[in-house]
Amino acid sequence: MAARTRATAYRSAPPYRIHRPRDCCRALSRRFSDRCGASGEGISHATPLVSFTVVAPGPMKDSALTRRIFNHGVTALHTLAEEYGWTIREQAALASASGPEGLLAIDAPAQALKQATIALEQRYPLGRLWDIDVLTAEGEILSRRHFALPARRCLLCGQSAAECARGKTHALTDLLMEALLHDADSRQPD
Repeated sequence: MAARTRATAYRSAPPYRIHRPRDCCRALSRRFSDRCGASGEGISHATPLVSFTVVAPGPMKDSALTRRIFNHGVTALHTLAEEYGWTIREQAALASASGPEGLLAIDAPAQALKQATIALEQRYPLGRLWDIDVLTAEGEILSRRHFALPARRCLLCGQSAAECARGKTHALTDLLMEALLHDADSRQPD
């Protein structure tokens, strides 16, 4: 039986389209139990779930720029799955006040998937502007610390990215995002 894959993203990535998921692994386990509020406890599903968002400081989270960055990420995740021979069972792109979010159910070993997404964030020019979370089939959210890796660092000051984001330490301008996006665009084959 063929895998059920829905390719979705935002405008400017022709093969993708945005939609609201019907079930997508029960809306990807209620969007990681409403973004980790319940620490993933009690969640049950058959494959690891991936949540992909764009790191966009400031009040404007959903813009043409963040959607283009998002589309690069969706494409990179599809390429990653293809490289490893993993199947994307379901996928949805959601529009929200916090910006675009991709939700994917990927048939892959969860730890290998998280390690691959960490490597993707590190090697891809836009990777610093992506936040890719992996939830195991048992409901555990895998983080960098599971692999003895340090927390991500702030793009501007090198401190903990989580602390700078929580404290709204910097107002990262669209100029920096635009420069990174331009670099990524220039590396894409025609």
